[in-house]
Amino acid sequence: MDDTLATDTARIALPPAPGADQYRSLDFANTAATLPAGQSYDLLSTPGSAMRWLTAHDLATPDVRLYEVCAQRMRTLRTHIRALFAARVDSTTPAEGSLRAVNEALTAVPTAPLLDWDATQGLRRVQAHPVDRVVNHALATLAADAADLLTGPDARILAACGSAPCDRFLMRTHGRRHWCSTRCGDRVRAARAYARRSGAPD
Repeated sequence: MDDTLATDTARIALPPAPGADQYRSLDFANTAATLPAGQSYDLLSTPGSAMRWLTAHDLATPDVRLYEVCAQRMRTLRTHIRALFAARVDSTTPAEGSLRAVNEALTAVPTAPLLDWDATQGLRRVQAHPVDRVVNHALATLAADAADLLTGPDARILAACGSAPCDRFLMRTHGRRHWCSTRCGDRVRAARAYARRSGAPD
């Protein structure tokens, strides 16, 4: 069932938006999208698909097994990061709950290497990533990435896709770029061309 769902999702999923190669949090926010004709997708909809996303973004290794509660935590943080991105794009006050959720993810894991004892090497510092904390570390990394984006110089070029009903975010790497993908841009241009031919307003 999960494999079938993954195949269907891959078929309709949009390519990464501009800026996703710089900010994993942007790609994370865009793991769910609304498409025309009532279509949508969610790349974190199941533990298996969420694990594939983490692995593809070097936030976990393929041998880790994810459970639904972990996938739900990822979807929850995504909702909060999307809310913060939307507030930044719309120049509105961010929701306190979203700020709190990102801050909780940021502080949920130790930031300094831990002290460990090894019978061969003696005392040493290690960056511990036990299996049961993989998601905590992934969410902390994504939260930090989102915070860096929202407070850094690139925040001014964070934008929402201008091709309704698409609700993805992008970095406006070119001044005239308003769409997250060629597919969305083509759809807007086709709609404008149709409106011109039919005499209807844009």
